[in-house]
Amino acid sequence: MDLHLLRTFVAVARQGSFSHAAAELGYTQSAVSQHIAALESDLGATLLSRRPVAPTTVGERLLEHAGPLLLRLDAARADIVRMTAPPATRLAIGVSPLAMSPSAAAMLAPFDLTVEVLSREDVLAGVATGSFDAGLVDGIAAPTDPLNLADIRPHQTVSVAEQPVAVILPDGHPLSGRAGLRLGDLADSRWIDAPDAGIPLAQLRTMSRSDGFRASLRYTGTDVLGLVALARAGHGLTLLPQSVAGGVPISAPSLVHRVEAIGDVPWLGQA
Repeated sequence: MDLHLLRTFVAVARQGSFSHAAAELGYTQSAVSQHIAALESDLGATLLSRRPVAPTTVGERLLEHAGPLLLRLDAARADIVRMTAPPATRLAIGVSPLAMSPSAAAMLAPFDLTVEVLSREDVLAGVATGSFDAGLVDGIAAPTDPLNLADIRPHQTVSVAEQPVAVILPDGHPLSGRAGLRLGDLADSRWIDAPDAGIPLAQLRTMSRSDGFRASLRYTGTDVLGLVALARAGHGLTLLPQSVAGGVPISAPSLVHRVEAIGDVPWLGQA
């Protein structure tokens, strides 16, 4: 399978347009059409419906493989460039919204930095492809367990911080005075789905082994303060590190909010 053709397919599927994909890739529309036809001929399957332009069922399955394949290729190229390039005088750091803990900030203090806040997935991809020298990512896990990060490329991972997690309840909620709450007891409550600014609901379902935690509100973006305000106003519950906004700690299962540093630069060894 020609990876150039695969990149063209991904661009067309994302844009929903042959002409827009051509503009993005710097090709003519005719060349894009030829790429798609060649890939479909190679695989013996129709990958895109034409009116409207959208992936077929087979095309959707190919997209599941295409993203990791192309990212791995970009990561390999970036790894070689990183090994042969002169040392950077300024570190570019990607950070997920809840990852900049006091200990992480202290660890970065000696360095000249550029910091960009992005989703967890974008931080991982940025480190893998060389857009960032290193990254800080967060998530929930059992105490001392590592985060379940996408295996994009070999990289050094160092634990930076762990702290309790807490549920943010509406002001005046009858459970707000509790010393702790069981996560499973909250499964049927109204939740805010904020996969980038908070803890993804899919993780809560996995951790509690429940199919609950259904979203009453979808919140996109990385503004944690906005997420807290919505939870306090009663739009739904959210789970955050306790240091961010207080809340009632989760007593069971045993969970922590964990921050990890990823990358291949010397400061990781100082954690």
